[in-house]
Amino acid sequence: MIRAKVIGACGYGGVGIVELLVAHPEVKLACLVNTTDVGAPISKIYPHLAGFCDMTILDPEDPAAHPPVDVVFTATPDGVGMKLAPAILASGAKLVDYSGDFRFNTPDSYAEYARRQGLEPKHATPEVLPEAVYGLAELHRGKINTRQRVIGNPGCFAVSCILGLAPAVRNHLIDPFSLICDCKTGVSGAGKKLNAAFHYPARYEHMNAYKLAGHQHVCEIERELSLQAGTEIRVTFTAQVVPVCRGILSCLYGQLKAETGVEEVLALYREFYKDSPFVRIYDRSAAIGTMHVRGTNFCNLVVDVDTRTRRLRVISHIDNLMKGQAGSALQNMNLLFGLPETAGLMRAGQYP
Repeated sequence: MIRAKVIGACGYGGVGIVELLVAHPEVKLACLVNTTDVGAPISKIYPHLAGFCDMTILDPEDPAAHPPVDVVFTATPDGVGMKLAPAILASGAKLVDYSGDFRFNTPDSYAEYARRQGLEPKHATPEVLPEAVYGLAELHRGKINTRQRVIGNPGCFAVSCILGLAPAVRNHLIDPFSLICDCKTGVSGAGKKLNAAFHYPARYEHMNAYKLAGHQHVCEIERELSLQAGTEIRVTFTAQVVPVCRGILSCLYGQLKAETGVEEVLALYREFYKDSPFVRIYDRSAAIGTMHVRGTNFCNLVVDVDTRTRRLRVISHIDNLMKGQAGSALQNMNLLFGLPETAGLMRAGQYP
């Protein structure tokens, strides 16, 4: 059995991976760590876990919070995972980090991300960066294997946009400077920490765009798409929050370089993702939305061509807390330990 530890277990990302790990056939939870709610069973904080996981939340300084484990999930804010990484790796465990700490494997690329976040641009443990792998399995499956030790779990918006556009940029279908990512997320994307802007009266029936000066996930999107294209990619990215709990809908656009029919593009997308069990391709007639990926690790892509404007249009749907967070983390763990990447993840969502 794989012994797992979750640091930051009480946030949405932490409880999300706990929900998945307790149902995984090859995993045993060793301990749950958090800086708040210490001493309480996690099932008291999240009653839906009663009988499934009743483990007590431990303080990071508690000796009991450091049992021998095979993998550590750090569901923590930026700047935390990088400081914990050396001790985790020295213990022989693998690390799956939720933050931006290991999404970039050079100090310079990390510094650009950090500046967008208003963080200290100097990485605390730059010696670990070269072995970090960006954890989008659909693009980096070959690098996420039993030899690897550090995974930088991708950002939620980045997952939806990269998966939606990668086949088109890899096959040079679209002008690399024409890409538009128009993205809407549910309120859970802001995390569990209280914020006046997300109180019910402030959020109910209210939609707004935010971080127009530059969203941190743009760094990931442009880097990954540029790698696929073999040339520099720049995107116009707009993030919006809408009054739903969970889900991301990204409307993605790019100017086609030549006349290309929708059937040709659909065939290209299906070929690109033929070995990716969590990406499903639909044509323009599909009546789908975020409800159809809720609680799952799937990314549903509606692929279309606007022939009137000669523009590619892809509508990407993910659950921000699953494929955009905990689901991808578990998919990465599966690959790190040589398990089928679908283990513990291949399940339908809930409807309505």
